[in-house]
Amino acid sequence: MPLEEDGPSWKKRAEDIRDIYEFREVLGTGAFSEVVLAEEKKTQKLVAIKCIPKKALEGKETSIENEIAVLRKIKHANIVSLEDIYESRSHLYLIMQLVSGGELFDRIVEKGFYTEKDASQLIRQILDAVKYLHDMGIVHRDLKPENLLYYSLDEDSTIMISDFGLSKIEGSGSVMSTACGTPGYVAPEVLAQKPYSKAVDCWSIGVIAYILLCGYPPFYDENDAKLFEQILKAEYEFDSPYWDDISESAKDFIQHLMEKDSDKRYTCDLALQHPWIAGDTALDKNIHESVSEQMKKNFAKSKWKQAFNATAVVRHMRKLQLGTSQESPGRTTPTSPCHGPLLVPGDNNDSLTDTCQDCRSQKSP
Repeated sequence: MPLEEDGPSWKKRAEDIRDIYEFREVLGTGAFSEVVLAEEKKTQKLVAIKCIPKKALEGKETSIENEIAVLRKIKHANIVSLEDIYESRSHLYLIMQLVSGGELFDRIVEKGFYTEKDASQLIRQILDAVKYLHDMGIVHRDLKPENLLYYSLDEDSTIMISDFGLSKIEGSGSVMSTACGTPGYVAPEVLAQKPYSKAVDCWSIGVIAYILLCGYPPFYDENDAKLFEQILKAEYEFDSPYWDDISESAKDFIQHLMEKDSDKRYTCDLALQHPWIAGDTALDKNIHESVSEQMKKNFAKSKWKQAFNATAVVRHMRKLQLGTSQESPGRTTPTSPCHGPLLVPGDNNDSLTDTCQDCRSQKSP
């Protein structure tokens, strides 16, 4: 049963989280946490619970709690939400919204028809969400395709931003200068170890837009030093034949986001007003064959390195739904897998390997 609340009003005390939620199975592991599929006993609602051992947070309690308190306020149609927080004597439990549509690139590859206009609509949703974050003073700092998931399996499903493991609240202390993010998506000023701003997210959106239109990244080298050199110089091309059928408007849009000078780089506001997003310059021509072929070549192996595979979870959830429907014919259970490290500032940077024994002890049904 929940204990009497103390500390911040948003944090609830629980002697045993299993009094409130039935744990189903472990969905994935982060640097020092586990994400578990669970069902709220009272409502039968499926959620993802991120279980974080308190000993993994030692020395960081104040900053973690401050950032979680802000992140809990985030409510946007294109952002995976943190719905509740429980605390036991040994763990912090983050109760998160589940999404079931799978990863962005997987869905594009599965489509038979895909156009610039589709890419434009995807980027508009991402810009809307990131503008919302920026207006709240939050910089994501790790926008990349793996952190973009579809809400459902519906054809017209919205796209959702996940994983706030590296997010930062502007003005919450020091100037941002920590080199973090994912190689290939980080802005030049981050690699230059200069103080940076929310403009780093706009650069990353430009990189994502580039990939959505050709299927391969603008910067690539097996050698990280050479990769960083390309990014620092903002050296990228619109190679033939892959870009021959892409509009000049799309290229112009990307160039304004992937602008080396962060002061000249488009903000989310400006990007949302660009004709490729707000107008009708995005072409309707089917570019699926070329883009999907390149995506399969360039991104198939990247999933093996992930701590959490959203596609595997879709499979888990489909099995779970089948099992539930067989046991209780009249009951509807939403199919909603979760995904990797979420909503814990600094999670991706830590080398701590503690995992939640509470979660591990519960076997899959």
